[in-house]
Amino acid sequence: MESALPAAGFLYWVGAGTVAYLALRISCSLFTALRVWGLSHEVGVGPGLGEWAVVTGSTDGIGKSYAEELAKHGMKIVLISRSQDKLNQVSSEIREKFKVETMTIAVDFASEDIYDKIKTSLAGLKIGVLVNNVGVSYEYPEYFLDVPDLDNTIKKLINVNVLSVCKMTRLVLPGMVERSKGAILNISSASGLVPVPLLAMYSATKAFVDFFSQCLHEEYRSKGIFVQSVRFFEALVQQTCEGGNEALHMAGMEFRIRTQNMASSGRAVNLEFFRKRGLCVWEYEDCHTKN
Repeated sequence: MESALPAAGFLYWVGAGTVAYLALRISCSLFTALRVWGLSHEVGVGPGLGEWAVVTGSTDGIGKSYAEELAKHGMKIVLISRSQDKLNQVSSEIREKFKVETMTIAVDFASEDIYDKIKTSLAGLKIGVLVNNVGVSYEYPEYFLDVPDLDNTIKKLINVNVLSVCKMTRLVLPGMVERSKGAILNISSASGLVPVPLLAMYSATKAFVDFFSQCLHEEYRSKGIFVQSVRFFEALVQQTCEGGNEALHMAGMEFRIRTQNMASSGRAVNLEFFRKRGLCVWEYEDCHTKN
């Protein structure tokens, strides 16, 4: 009986420590939610930031839903994707439904020689929002050396997932800085939060997007530019596009970017959420609290 007492005491302290840890996590989440929703400054996403919104990978799923939501808020939309036929279809749908002007640019982000064409097409536009959504992954998880057509896959993932974010930002950011306002939404992934074996290259590229977003926000928040990283746990791809707009209301915080005094303290909000049984679960995390 006496020998059981030390074990009971040990289990007590393990339980107490676990409860304390969970209570701390819940308290931090509640405090973050209060800061984001109760104490934050609200910046409306709409023509006030600039007449035009640019969305890459905009003919399906996440990109299409962003384009529709931005059009709903009165912004003119530049749709950039690979297929001109799909671009024409989505462009027509948005014009008819939301009565806004649209423009299409057909390019393949797997190529590196597309950006002069994009630059020429965007010349003179007052762009208030850039959504860097285009992205690719493997057909299925695989060991690095066993990925089919590895050399081309390496080039494709870097060009589409990394180079496109940097190059599109390079094209659009100067105009935002000149007008002292703008928003850049970079679509990352939960795969970029921790290393994901068998998706090594994809995970690494999404980690880049997340860190690039945080760094860019710190560099340009004082100039009125807001940069947000959106980390999806389960992508709303073409097959699950139905209901995507409801999820994007959450992803874009109903397209009212919230940040604590964007011009001074510049609290950037990263969003993480996934779809499960029709529900979206997400948590908010401040850039300044990340290690």
